[in-house]
Amino acid sequence: GTNYFQELIAVLRWAVELGGVDILLEVSLLSSHLSLPHIGQLHQVHHIFGYLKISHRRRLYFDPDYPWILEDQFESFDWYDFYKDAVEGIPTNMPELLGKEVEIYCFVDANHARDKVTRRSQTGILIFCKRAPILFLSKRQNSVETSTFGSEFTAMKQAIELIKSLRYKLQMFGIPVNGPANIYCDNEAVYKNVAIPSSVLSKKMHSISYHFC
Repeated sequence: GTNYFQELIAVLRWAVELGGVDILLEVSLLSSHLSLPHIGQLHQVHHIFGYLKISHRRRLYFDPDYPWILEDQFESFDWYDFYKDAVEGIPTNMPELLGKEVEIYCFVDANHARDKVTRRSQTGILIFCKRAPILFLSKRQNSVETSTFGSEFTAMKQAIELIKSLRYKLQMFGIPVNGPANIYCDNEAVYKNVAIPSSVLSKKMHSISYHFC
């Protein structure tokens, strides 16, 4: 019944929290049917458990080294005229920063109109500290976007919200963070609109996300 399906999803969610990145998307999609699951969705849950049974030797590695990135491939822009007084919200009661500095790297993507019923897009976010995967998220977006650009832009905003909370948490743990976070996406229009100060957006929701990014 429904309770049985919900119990299985709860177990899978806990497996994702323990590092099951390979089933993150599938568990997220099936979690949207908790109130009224169908027999086919229950069979898909059983398939995931079967996959975990034969893949129990998989490991999630945490590499403490810094990634090697060619900074010359990226163009920098001057944002001083737009945000003259912008400063990071560093907590005033954070402990003394000790140890080696960490760098944050984020990969973000969106599957436009993934849900064929509601046409809501699916956000995928993967955040690394150095080369160690620290935070991963797969979630349906709250709004319905009419274009791939809109869904990717919304995903970028969600990623920055997670990065801000992660930076705050690391600083409260006494871990120094080196420089701004590096975010990578595969949509050229989104990259240009969040990197070029002179870019213009017509939708009010996107313009708000633009200044947030």
